[in-house]
Amino acid sequence: MINFRHFMSQRILVTGASGNVGREVITALESFHPDSKIRITSRSSQEAESSATYESVYLDFQNPDSFESAISGCSSVFLLRPPAISNTRDTLNRFIHTARQRGIKRIVFLSVAGAANNKMVPHHAVEQKLLSGPKDWTILRPGFFAQNLASAYRNDIIKDDRIYVPAGSGKVAFVDLRDVGEVAAQTLISLSEHAGMTYTLTGPKSYTFCEVVNILSKELERTVEYVPASIPGYLYHLLRVKKLGAVQSIVQAVLHVGLRFGQAEEIDPTLGQLLNSDPNDVENYIQDHKGIWKR
Repeated sequence: MINFRHFMSQRILVTGASGNVGREVITALESFHPDSKIRITSRSSQEAESSATYESVYLDFQNPDSFESAISGCSSVFLLRPPAISNTRDTLNRFIHTARQRGIKRIVFLSVAGAANNKMVPHHAVEQKLLSGPKDWTILRPGFFAQNLASAYRNDIIKDDRIYVPAGSGKVAFVDLRDVGEVAAQTLISLSEHAGMTYTLTGPKSYTFCEVVNILSKELERTVEYVPASIPGYLYHLLRVKKLGAVQSIVQAVLHVGLRFGQAEEIDPTLGQLLNSDPNDVENYIQDHKGIWKR
């Protein structure tokens, strides 16, 4: 377990606080370093004013005028790319430039595995922006989230008893965001460590989607199937059924097709080393959250 006691209190800006990752980052900060002052962001100025739990500020990556007031007084930033933003050069990269001008000491960016060499992934340009400046950053590259089962795949599991993705028979070392949140919290508050470091974070075991649906079937006591999607079929599913935008649908398709070729299969020991304990695997995650897929 990570020991945060020796770190001084500081104000931390958490973007994407209402999403799966942001919530886990906040939970870890509250659990292991309760003296930290947490500031969350909202794309609506009215929502920012109405938050009662945390200090809340207006931040819209497409509105540079919102950057300075959101950053002011903070020592660290947890930076997450909103799914709707594909042009990161004119949004997140401008935000990073402003953050550095305002004296931010640590930027922890949630990237994705494989972003370093894949220019089609929007995270790539953000990584390049961070690398081109001082070592005031830590890049986290988690693999596929176990939480995808509760978000991207949830409706298909509940309504159709299936997971429908173009992953073929590829294996995935699903990572639990509870573990990612704990590592993110560590890197946010430890300003003397982790600077200029890039961490690939995976779970301790790789699973095919056939194995995942077998675990789901056992825990839910009903049959869940894996239906390998074709690329055109998956794009149609995202665009017409899930109502995602074109760019987001293409990115999702590219990431899932990469699973066919083992892009998320490799197990990296870094997560366990940072946690100083065994990471959760996808079976742990399903067992702990099986109520999510109950009808």
